[in-house]
Amino acid sequence: MEFNYKFKGNSGVNSSNTSTDMSFAPDLNREPTFFVAKLQDSLNFREAMSALHSVVVSDMTFKPKDKSDYKAWLESQESVWLAELVAEKEKHQEQYDRVRKELDAIRSEEDKLLKPYYQAQRKYFDYLYKHDSDAWFVLDPVITVHPDEVFFECFSQDESSYGKLSCSYDTFKDISEHSYGTTNIDYSEKLYDEFQKIREYKETTFQIDPSGFEVQTELADEFKEEKIDLPDSWVRGFLQISSAMTLDKTSFTLHPMDMYNILLMLKRNKERKSPRSLRFILEPNKPVQVLFEPWGKKLTFRRSIYEGKSAQEIRIWGRRRLFILERLLPIAKSFKVSLLGSGMPSFWEADLGGMNFTLGLSGWSANDWSASANFDLMSPRAEVDAMTSKKVFDALTNNHVESSQSLSTRLGLDKPIIESALGIYAQQGRVLYDMSKDTYRVRELSGEPLPMDKLRFTNEREEKASNFVLANLVTLGKVYQQEESIQIMGSVLDNAKTYSTMLVIDNEMKLKDATCNCWYFGQNKLHKGPCEHILATRVKWSRGKSHES
Repeated sequence: MEFNYKFKGNSGVNSSNTSTDMSFAPDLNREPTFFVAKLQDSLNFREAMSALHSVVVSDMTFKPKDKSDYKAWLESQESVWLAELVAEKEKHQEQYDRVRKELDAIRSEEDKLLKPYYQAQRKYFDYLYKHDSDAWFVLDPVITVHPDEVFFECFSQDESSYGKLSCSYDTFKDISEHSYGTTNIDYSEKLYDEFQKIREYKETTFQIDPSGFEVQTELADEFKEEKIDLPDSWVRGFLQISSAMTLDKTSFTLHPMDMYNILLMLKRNKERKSPRSLRFILEPNKPVQVLFEPWGKKLTFRRSIYEGKSAQEIRIWGRRRLFILERLLPIAKSFKVSLLGSGMPSFWEADLGGMNFTLGLSGWSANDWSASANFDLMSPRAEVDAMTSKKVFDALTNNHVESSQSLSTRLGLDKPIIESALGIYAQQGRVLYDMSKDTYRVRELSGEPLPMDKLRFTNEREEKASNFVLANLVTLGKVYQQEESIQIMGSVLDNAKTYSTMLVIDNEMKLKDATCNCWYFGQNKLHKGPCEHILATRVKWSRGKSHES
């Protein structure tokens, strides 16, 4: 999926002995969006922007160890071992010497021919890392100006972490030029380095540069255009986390010291086997407890009381992504944790006074959305006709931000209808639910409408699985809880024929094994991914787990 941008110059930070001017270059292909003011608390803003940068560059995907040195040693030893073997038989000595000379000559010639290539390759990647590290990023952050706040959003390279920094108008002073809307901003590694130079004793000016929207000639040298070709999975992941914000969640608040203790435990220990999860043990009006697996160590947070109505245990994975929040510990007043369920997305909100930082995490660092059936996050929640949905969206657009209760009163519609309509637009990347203020905000993720038919499912089997669940054609059978896994039996009615399914979910809530008596599974097993019947059974079971949570 291709995104086109046009910027006037580059974002940058200019510092002097007494002041710092911070300017972001907005995308000129979108509606004019700009903002000019001075920062009240520049130090906290610096730390919050640094945490946002940690999301942008985050990549927790598995990277195999570099074994090139070992292979080079192994290759050099090959001739030695061959010599030892041949030395046992003198009659082969003459042949060995001849072969060894030929082999040495061949290797010498190979090294001579490939040396320029490897040198050029290393030089190229060194240059990218040092001079054009922007090439390692996926998409520039999104910034939105609203009547009550300015907020930044970004998504990580590995498609598993979402970051949002909200700055209320109390964060600024001397607000002058501003225009409401959403735009992308030019961002680079150099800009992050410049952020680190911000100091509290200097007056800091913050601006989303309005000058680019003035009348200019099309061929002006200061304008630059960019084209970024994003994988569909990246955009889909962004939409899924945005959609997950609107779902029911189990929430509690952690004291900053409790958050510190979680990170300290992870820093002092290293996982060498599964499960690598955090198990939250929640009992009404009792301290929150966290069990660290696989070590079996438990922390009880007596400063943090769970105020929910029912006891439950929820497990999450990909916990080392929480180190993104480490830099916020000294300035945070509290951390609100919102969990959708075991193996589902989670949200961590840091209260920074006039600012709020939200970290959204997918079920796992690997973000295997299809295998975990997370495409179900994009399923419609309720039936709302197109005319009503548009009426609700237009009403929200007029005010930019509003609660569902306020919209319900103003439009004379039931609150569930309002929330269902806005949930549809959230799935399309056009509306954002603000968890900290319980309001909905207009936020166009892209200047052009996103192709939702293309983004919702990664293949035809996922679409069929979703239809089976919606049509209530999936029946769950017995569920066997085993020591290291859960075995789920089910059946799916497909075209007047019933297919029997069996799934094995491991302790990390991942699909470990599955069977089905359909033709697709018989031909491919799980080599090309689960069949639509296995996926449908997984979604049906996951929905039941979510309702239980």
